[in-house]
Amino acid sequence: MKLSCSASNLVAALQIVSRASSPRTALPALAGILLEAGESGTKLAATDLELGLEVELEAAVERPGTVVLPRLFVDVVRTLSGDQVTIERREGEGDVELIAGASRFHLRTLSADDFPRVSRPQGEPIKIAAAPMAETIDRVAKAASRDDARPILTGVLVSGEEKTLTMVATDSYRLSVKRTELESPLTAPLQANVPARALRELSRLVADGADEIEVWLDSNQAVFRAGGVILSSRLIDGQFPNYRQLLPESFEHEVRLPQTEFLEVVTRVSQLAQRNAPLKLAFSEGELTVAAETPEIGDASESMPAPFQGEPLEIGFNPEFLRDGIDTVGGEELVLKLISPLRPGLLEPIGTDDFSYLVMPIRLNV
Repeated sequence: MKLSCSASNLVAALQIVSRASSPRTALPALAGILLEAGESGTKLAATDLELGLEVELEAAVERPGTVVLPRLFVDVVRTLSGDQVTIERREGEGDVELIAGASRFHLRTLSADDFPRVSRPQGEPIKIAAAPMAETIDRVAKAASRDDARPILTGVLVSGEEKTLTMVATDSYRLSVKRTELESPLTAPLQANVPARALRELSRLVADGADEIEVWLDSNQAVFRAGGVILSSRLIDGQFPNYRQLLPESFEHEVRLPQTEFLEVVTRVSQLAQRNAPLKLAFSEGELTVAAETPEIGDASESMPAPFQGEPLEIGFNPEFLRDGIDTVGGEELVLKLISPLRPGLLEPIGTDDFSYLVMPIRLNV
C-alpha cells in the first residue's frame, strides 16, 4: 500500500475517527486506526465495539492495501510540518513509512485480522434534516444515565413518524422529552434506543457542516451517515420506560420565571451546594428564594421576584440537574410546574409544548 494526501485533511480525519478507538483494551487492534486504500476511495476507521467511526479521505493511491496503524500515528501526524504526507506499507519490515517534508517515521503496524469488520449501510436509509436532529440531541442527551449498571437508561429513545421526531432520555432522577417538527416527512418510521454517547458524537459531526443525516437500522445496530462520515453504534436491548406515565397530569402551581435570571441565580447559589447538598427553592407570595448550605463550607441565598400565590412551598433539587433543565429549556421565559415538596417539578418553555424536563425532588431536612 502506498498513498499520498494533504496533511491537514489527514489530521482532520484522524481527529474524528480516533474518538472511537479504545486505548484501554485487551485487543491491541481496537486501539488502532484502520487505513484502507482502494479503487473506490480511501477510508480511515476506528471502533471500540460499541461505537464505530469511518471517514473518507481524499488521497492519491499508488498501491491499494489495508493496514492498522497504532494510536501513536495520530500524535505523529499532528506534529508534521509538511503540506503533503506519503504513507507506505513496508511488508518486509512490518511497518509503515511516513514521510512529510524532511520528516521520516517508521511505525510498527497492528494485526489487520484482529480489527473488527466495519459496518456498512445496507438498503434504503431514513433521511432526517441534520440541524433539528442535532438540536434535539443537545437538549435531551444530558438526561441519559452514565451508570452502566442500568444499560437501558444510558440510551436515548429515538422515535419518528411522518414529520415528528421525538427523543426521550432519563436517568431515573430526571426526564427530558423533545418533540421536533421536521420540514419534510421521514421516509420510514423510526424507533430505537441509541446510546447517548453515539448521539453526542453524531451531534458533533453535524456541527462540522452536514445538512442531512441518513439512518439505517437493523435489529441490534444503527448506522448514521453525515457528510463523509459513517457512525455505527450498537442499539440497547430491553424495554425503555414508559415516559408518559412519569409525567403528572396536573400541577398545583405554575410559576413563570425569566430563564436567564433564574439560571444565573441557581448557578451562583449552587456553588455552596456541595457534597450532595440540595439546592432549596422557597416560594412565598411574589417571591422565590434560592438557598444552599454545606455545613463545613458555608451557605448562600438569593431572592428574585416570582408570581407565586398560595401557601409557602419549599422544595429541594439536585443543583446540577436543575441547572441542566433550566439551560436546556432555553427561551426568554420558562414555567416551573410544582405539586408538592415530594413530587417532581416540571420545566417547560413558554408558548410551546415541544420540550419537557422533569426533575425529582430531594427531601429537605426540616
